[in-house]
Amino acid sequence: MIAPGTRAGEVRVGPLTRTDFVRYAGAGGDFNPIHHDDGFAASAGYPSVFGHGLLTAGILSGFACDWLGRRNLRTYGVRYVAQVWPGDTLILSGEITGVTGETAEAELRVERESPDGERAVVLRGTASAVYPEPEEDTK
Repeated sequence: MIAPGTRAGEVRVGPLTRTDFVRYAGAGGDFNPIHHDDGFAASAGYPSVFGHGLLTAGILSGFACDWLGRRNLRTYGVRYVAQVWPGDTLILSGEITGVTGETAEAELRVERESPDGERAVVLRGTASAVYPEPEEDTK
């Protein structure tokens, strides 16, 4: 049984590379040079290229499906907080915040850990999943 306060084990992804960003651009069709061209990123005021927000959200969605069960998942939403840079490792976590009937509500989170060990939240999310009661055998 899943109950409020149940936590998922942390999962680490990375370190992310520029190649990861370019591969995502190809898969997602978002070729904005801010994600792969350092000169362009610098001209926009950034210290480097950075990852697509949807890349981070997609990684978190896989984590949510693995933890809550892909077939159980009913809703998923995210709020972007900060960029992800080359060399960052993503740390994914989740906690059940409530259960109503057959539905569990979860808060999800992605932190980045930079190569120097500094951590910061980059994405917050929510999900709901349904866990129906097994049907009774009437035989």
